Amino acid sequence: MKKKDIQQFKTKSFSELMKDLTDYREKLRKLNFDLAQGKVKNIKEIQELKKIIARILTIINSKTNKD
Repeated sequence: MKKKDIQQFKTKSFSELMKDLTDYREKLRKLNFDLAQGKVKNIKEIQELKKIIARILTIINSKTNKD
């Protein structure tokens, strides 16, 4: 994920961040099921999704602490 992408997350509202968070969690859930079934070859994608989710949660926490 590039710095430009992280900046885009920082400019989003709380509700948009929550929507993105649920979308990324759903993608991660599907990939984990596919991994268990042996369909996933690219494990790095799962790691990237986890990092994105962590970044979104960090931004959400920083926004809620500022208010």
